[in-house]
Amino acid sequence: LTVTRNGAPVPLPPTELRLLLELSASPGRVLSRERLLESVWDHGFLGDSRLVDAAVGRLRAKIEEVPAKPRYIQTVRGFGYRFGPL
Repeated sequence: LTVTRNGAPVPLPPTELRLLLELSASPGRVLSRERLLESVWDHGFLGDSRLVDAAVGRLRAKIEEVPAKPRYIQTVRGFGYRFGPL
């Protein structure tokens, strides 16, 4: 699988790729931080949901034109994230 931005390949580490795949598998659907933590990281992983926020930030920096105004990975305040262009 190759992720591109403006036609140029964007190398993603495995965790960011799994995160992108999880979000893009359900476009428009809001996924909680907890669900993303369970599905992207090991099910037995006892991490903080801020780990998800940090990974989303890194992913946005790589795939969004303007990471501060994301088009593809949108924050649903107090709950999680949704994938889909505005």
